[in-house]
Amino acid sequence: MNFNDVNFEFAAGTVSQLPQSDMPEVVFSGHSNVGKSSLINKLVQRKALARVSAQPGKTATINFYRLQEFRMVDLPGYGYAKVSKAEKQRWAGLVEGYLSSERDIRLIVQIIDIRHKPTKDDYDMLRFLYNSNAPFVIVLTKKDKLKKTEYEKRIEEVLDELEEFEGIQLIPFSAIDGSGLDDIKEAIEEYINEEE
Repeated sequence: MNFNDVNFEFAAGTVSQLPQSDMPEVVFSGHSNVGKSSLINKLVQRKALARVSAQPGKTATINFYRLQEFRMVDLPGYGYAKVSKAEKQRWAGLVEGYLSSERDIRLIVQIIDIRHKPTKDDYDMLRFLYNSNAPFVIVLTKKDKLKKTEYEKRIEEVLDELEEFEGIQLIPFSAIDGSGLDDIKEAIEEYINEEE
């Protein structure tokens, strides 16, 4: 599967703007500033396909990237405190509208920063995915920011923190050295190639 042949296709700011679902979709979801853009860029070997923002809460649209065999869908990051209430409601409506519409969603890549305990928003999203039987994996970003012993300790803690999501694959990932990238690509290929 070729991850490098990719183009930015569309940004939707409202549910009515969502493009037609005419190919399989892989969705990227996570707290704002969790390393979502860095993960997408690493996957497709581009420096700035997904814009990495120094200011969290900046992506207010659902961004669609088209590859040969599927679309990558980048949901706006949630949980940024400085966003107005109206903007949070707009965001929630947009994301819920996307997830509940009849789309060919093959996999959701739910991203969590390995350094921190999952937030309430993370748990809300994970429970929503788990209880609706959505196909998802959990990618633990920023692994490179921990020393080896800290990393081993956090992995044990994460297994406890996420124990209610039994059977869900956890993939530690570093955007710096690319560790975990092959596992993420493998998971995407597996779900894309699954027969309907």
